[in-house]
Amino acid sequence: MPITRRTLLALTPTLMAGGLMSGRAMAQAADPRLSIRAVGNPAAKVHVEEFFSLTCTHCARFAAEVFPEVRSKLIDTGKVYYIFRDFPLDQIALTGCMVARALAPERYEPFVLALLSSQDRWAFGKEPAESEAEIQKMAALAGMSSDLFQQTVHDDKLRHAIMDEEDRAQAQYKIDGTPTFRFNDKEQVAQELTYEQFAQKVEAAAR
Repeated sequence: MPITRRTLLALTPTLMAGGLMSGRAMAQAADPRLSIRAVGNPAAKVHVEEFFSLTCTHCARFAAEVFPEVRSKLIDTGKVYYIFRDFPLDQIALTGCMVARALAPERYEPFVLALLSSQDRWAFGKEPAESEAEIQKMAALAGMSSDLFQQTVHDDKLRHAIMDEEDRAQAQYKIDGTPTFRFNDKEQVAQELTYEQFAQKVEAAAR
């Protein structure tokens, strides 16, 4: 079963839901960090959205065991356009996705996959400062300077924007756990999928 969304720290208030839809496109245009992060051909017949959290163990297992096959057989072949939707379940996951979005767009996917594959190193059993330090080490490997890292993790505008998108997903699609997949707006699945299950959903969405 997916992990239920946890309340983020009270020190990071979200904006009111009423303004989310009207300001979304404007926010993305004003800040390129908020633009869509996706892989594959946008003209693909099937668009898949994955709502994920960097501290979700189910998301990590899907990324390690299923996504590589999805990538090679469905995305790289032009059948699926795969959209990553940040849905942080806690403060540490929020920090991680802020950093991921501050990297160049082409580095987003490999950085996210690297964080998911190394959760035991940075996500669990540590003080927040220790987790942040581990994320910073990985960000440095991805080419992010120390100054940019500090600017990013203390950027309240970016923090609120990501949480706004999370609130929008909750309000519009009733998403409250990860991973959640949406296939062409035809079907929504709130659970970890095998490759066979995923491929079946893609086939059904393509009809």
